[in-house]
Amino acid sequence: MLELGVKTLLSYLLGSLLGSLIVGRLRGVDIREQGSGNAGGTNALRTQGWGFALGVIVIDVGKALLAVGVLPGLALPLIGLDPAVDRDWLVVCCAAAVVVGHVYPVWYEFRGGKGAATLIGAVAVLSPAALVPILLTWLACVALSGYVGLGTMVATATLPVYFAFARPLSLPLLVFGLVMAAFVVYTHRSNIERMRAGDENRARRLWLLRPR
Repeated sequence: MLELGVKTLLSYLLGSLLGSLIVGRLRGVDIREQGSGNAGGTNALRTQGWGFALGVIVIDVGKALLAVGVLPGLALPLIGLDPAVDRDWLVVCCAAAVVVGHVYPVWYEFRGGKGAATLIGAVAVLSPAALVPILLTWLACVALSGYVGLGTMVATATLPVYFAFARPLSLPLLVFGLVMAAFVVYTHRSNIERMRAGDENRARRLWLLRPR
């Protein structure tokens, strides 16, 4: 169980390396003081532009690829590979931890992003095919509503549905999908409040069915 604990912790620490704050440090800006105040990719795009946001996405997705695709298989010094640890549960624990680290980064006063880009990186390793319904659902929801946050929540909710019908059924993936769907809704609670109040910004370039 030592391997499970150490690798989950390392995944969390990897997740705590926020792309927006790393790129922002190089640019001399802190996007938590701009726009919505969130340290995620959407606020980075709105306040700093495509070049800045692209660097953020590369880091936030890349750290998930490392935490989920590389770290679980490493034989760490003094720990090695524990045959008593279920590898599927180890991988989803690392995946969940890197997302949580992004949202609550220990390096940045626990003020992070909302986890979407990092979750995409984790899913790209866990089940690349699941990215298709996630992307299609996100595009459809944003095109209909104009709300990026709503699209992210609805798209993430497709994850446990996809894993529930995938064959062979994987309990670790199903549990991961359910937990992440609930977690992403929780991280977007401020978006929900703004949508209810009518104050949420819309992505007008993607809002294809907006009133003319």
